[in-house]
Amino acid sequence: MDSWRLVERELDLERLAQSESLFALSNGHIGLRGNLDEGEPHSLPGSYLNSLYELRPLPYAEAGYGYPESGQSVINVTNGKPIRMLVDDEPFDVRYGELHRHERVLDFRDGVLRRDLEWTSPAGRRVAVKSTRLVSFVQRSVVAIQYEVTPVDEPVRIVLQSELIANEQLPSAGNDPRVAAVMEAPLEEEEVESNHSSATLVHRTRRSGLRMAAMMDHQWDGDDDVLVTVNCYQDLGRVTLSTTLDPGQTFRLTKLVGYGWSSRRSRPALRSQVSAAVTAAKHTGFDGLCAEQREYLDDFWARADVQLDGDERLQQAIRFSLFHVLQAGARAEQRAIPAKGLTGSGYDGHTFWDTETFLLPVLTYTAPRAARDALRWRHSTLDLARERATQLGHPGATFPWRTIRGQECSAYWPAGTAAYHINADVSDAVLRYVHATGDLEFEREYGLEILVETARLWVSLGHSDAAGKFRIDGVTGPDEYSAITDNNVYTNLMAQRNLRGAVNVVAAHPEKAAELGVATAEVQRWRRAAESMYVPYDERLGVHPQATGFTDHERWDFENTPASHYPLLLNYPYGDIYRRQVIKQADLVLAMHLRGDAFTPEQKTRNFAYYEALTVRDSSLSACTQAVLAAEIGHMRLAQDYLSEVALTDLDDLHHNTGSGLHMANLAGVWLGLVAGFGGMRDHDGSLTFAPRLAPDWTRLRFGMIWRGRLLRVEITQDSATYELAEGEPLTTRHHGEEITVEAGKAITVKIPPAVTPVPVNQPPGRPPLVGDPNPWFS
Repeated sequence: MDSWRLVERELDLERLAQSESLFALSNGHIGLRGNLDEGEPHSLPGSYLNSLYELRPLPYAEAGYGYPESGQSVINVTNGKPIRMLVDDEPFDVRYGELHRHERVLDFRDGVLRRDLEWTSPAGRRVAVKSTRLVSFVQRSVVAIQYEVTPVDEPVRIVLQSELIANEQLPSAGNDPRVAAVMEAPLEEEEVESNHSSATLVHRTRRSGLRMAAMMDHQWDGDDDVLVTVNCYQDLGRVTLSTTLDPGQTFRLTKLVGYGWSSRRSRPALRSQVSAAVTAAKHTGFDGLCAEQREYLDDFWARADVQLDGDERLQQAIRFSLFHVLQAGARAEQRAIPAKGLTGSGYDGHTFWDTETFLLPVLTYTAPRAARDALRWRHSTLDLARERATQLGHPGATFPWRTIRGQECSAYWPAGTAAYHINADVSDAVLRYVHATGDLEFEREYGLEILVETARLWVSLGHSDAAGKFRIDGVTGPDEYSAITDNNVYTNLMAQRNLRGAVNVVAAHPEKAAELGVATAEVQRWRRAAESMYVPYDERLGVHPQATGFTDHERWDFENTPASHYPLLLNYPYGDIYRRQVIKQADLVLAMHLRGDAFTPEQKTRNFAYYEALTVRDSSLSACTQAVLAAEIGHMRLAQDYLSEVALTDLDDLHHNTGSGLHMANLAGVWLGLVAGFGGMRDHDGSLTFAPRLAPDWTRLRFGMIWRGRLLRVEITQDSATYELAEGEPLTTRHHGEEITVEAGKAITVKIPPAVTPVPVNQPPGRPPLVGDPNPWFS
């Protein structure tokens, strides 16, 4: 098992969809699925530009007030990946002839996808092919591919056809709501242009009116005996190169593709933009692009790498997950981070609350600039959030449940209308980012406005009851198997943090707050609502109900639910699910992670045991949170099992839908499970603390994180933890409640106190932590 690379030793066409997602490359702006260079066979051809979408109608049998009229779906943009090859006029296709060897490698340190194969055509001509594909972190608009072909045992005539293809035919979406809608030919041609070795296509989406341009240009070794022709059509640009090669002679082609899109810029401006991007890439050269990529990633891994001794497969999964989380947000630059990143079209390319709750904590502590950009995107959609709040009868702002541009795109009203917790999730990410970075300029110019407008929403949405408690009724919490409930504990506690944060930030920036019309009386209402926030508690059971009355519901009949009927949402009516005690994903347990300061240790233990028996994890968002709380309470073996599920969700396709894209929040959950779970890291209200403890099978865990300009490294063994400040001013933190101060160059090692054996817990029958493939197809 190679901890720095994902290696596919032979091609399995049955796993093509999954491997296309696993081997995807992205920089947060451009995303390319790991399709074969020749384009076919494929499962889902995928080339994406972040936030480039098309509108589609959302039909309702019975429309209701506030329902969105149209949705937004990510589209497959002009594909610049294909390099087709003919060997003595036989098309190279792995389904024909004989494939002697085939290896693909996703390199986490170099940031490239490599392919190495040897193939004999049906006519008996044998060639070796190597390719290297790169989506540049440094030159944001650039894709680069180097393609090499070498005859093995006799001379051959080689023809390479490098293409730009728009409006590719896509496979049917089927009936799975997690898969994207299919739109036929969403791009309209506006301009085509060709030159000696280049082609440019400019298109515009039919309904959303977004314009994109793609340009490809080529370089090759020597001009002797190479015939080059260029053809451009409405949806196709093709550069064809033909030459004859002797055995052992290698022809090397470098393809450079530039991408750009805009809702405002003209055709000439976009055409010039992609041309400039390609020109700059040509000047850098392929080797230079690779060197830039390695330097960028060296810097990232120096602060973000997590090292684990005792489980080599998990070590590989850790770096795989961190690499893809970085790819999702590194150069998004004030665009949304979708739930699938740019690895597939699942969930229509929408962003959810997943981004703020799961991805942004990881980016905040490893790549804070990317986290800042993601939050600035939320800020850029505030006017749309205000419009949505007005439509729903509230002051302030209501952020959408699912979106690309900022408008609500959910036709499922219990989520799109009632999942108000998204507003507290966004605010929580703002507070966490500011606490972790000390970025007061961001707090003043962007964070304050988000906190103020969301605080206004909560005061409008909730009310004080006869007992003086502030209640928030009629909401849908994180658990999508419960809907329209009163006083969802997660929502109320996160709203409480939101209100307190707004009070504090207004006090810190009174002049800026005054520009938003914030008055003293309004701040007092926020403070009173936070202080009197109602948190239901079931005295009879000694646990917090997920929402008022939840613990009085009938329990789901787990014993008589066959394994084939999971996930429940695909096999049972929502009405049956809503009226019973069954949890899709951690809700109350998530509240105990993010608002752990609101629970006693005894409450956490009882709550965890109660909800563990109800949670079926039909969502990939759940296991990482369960791992974090299991580790905190002392269920170390269970935490380890849940972390394994999180780490292998995509690598082993545990939810059977990796083919439509990777689960980005789940991938971020690997870091959360390790650092917040086994590292015991908490950051409540800007107070950084640790309570580390290792799983029984591990010997060492080491991770780094950025905190207010410092680079802190933590190393954990079975008996002790060492805190080391690699750079920055002295840092005061807590280790299992004991205050310690770490100074640069002076590592501190402290003992880990003995663990307390917790009360045993059980999962629903048939729903223990998922187990990965003991014999994985990759290495």
